[in-house]
Amino acid sequence: MNERQRVLVVVTLLFVLVLVSALMLIVSKHQSRKLFVELQQLNYQIDELNTEWGRLQLEQSAFSDHGRIERIARTKLSMVMPPSDEVIFIKP
Repeated sequence: MNERQRVLVVVTLLFVLVLVSALMLIVSKHQSRKLFVELQQLNYQIDELNTEWGRLQLEQSAFSDHGRIERIARTKLSMVMPPSDEVIFIKP
């Protein structure tokens, strides 16, 4: 193998390596963009879930309001407050 053939082999090998490197870069960039889109979707989902959580907390506080519970107990369950002489306090 003479000098010219060796140079041609080296140049061809370098060309193939550069080509493979370029293809790997393209695949890497594509994968990076896909992951970024997925990250954005997950961040949007986090925001939606946080909003729903806040709404549910407000709803829970509204349903657990003492006045509301007492009103439902009186109207739907016909419960009444016992007279003070029937109330017994138990010491811990």
